[in-house]
Amino acid sequence: MKYDFPEGQNEILPNIAGLNSAEEIALSEFEGFLSAEIQLTEGLTARTKFNVSYILRVHKLALGHLYAFAGKYRDVNISKGGFAFPAARFLPETMETFESEILQNLPHKYKTKDELIMDIAKVHAELLFIHPFREGNGRTARILANVMCRKQGYDALKFQLITEKEFGEYVAAVQMAADKNYAKMEEIIRLIFPG
Repeated sequence: MKYDFPEGQNEILPNIAGLNSAEEIALSEFEGFLSAEIQLTEGLTARTKFNVSYILRVHKLALGHLYAFAGKYRDVNISKGGFAFPAARFLPETMETFESEILQNLPHKYKTKDELIMDIAKVHAELLFIHPFREGNGRTARILANVMCRKQGYDALKFQLITEKEFGEYVAAVQMAADKNYAKMEEIIRLIFPG
């Protein structure tokens, strides 16, 4: 589903590479996210800290070759399917709160798989609810979830199992994060957890 932008915003984003077709842009974005996930996975250590700087780095690594806004918060208000994401002007404070209330409390090592699933669900739902970037929010959130898994010795999550049929539930799980309710996202993460 495409974003709904303010009047006058174009679907084809101005880009550093000078690409003009949606297909070329999609391929370039795909390659960027793939490369970023490989680099981040190779750089993982037991002490890797997931914080706002790390999230901005994921986005910059993935889209820095294509967009000047890579690794920066969006400066436009966006919505999707009638659901408005938090206003752009509040993003620095919103992300600071996300870091202090959730990211800073993530342990380096989890005692149980269930605790890891609960934290991945919380981080994933909150980050998608905040939607801090102009483009690439879902892919950035998926990379973060995958490296959270890999840091604990698991394979990547199986996001491909979320089909079009289940996608509505996935969106609803993100929207439930507005009320700090992560139960639905926990169910989804449990279903796509490797192993």
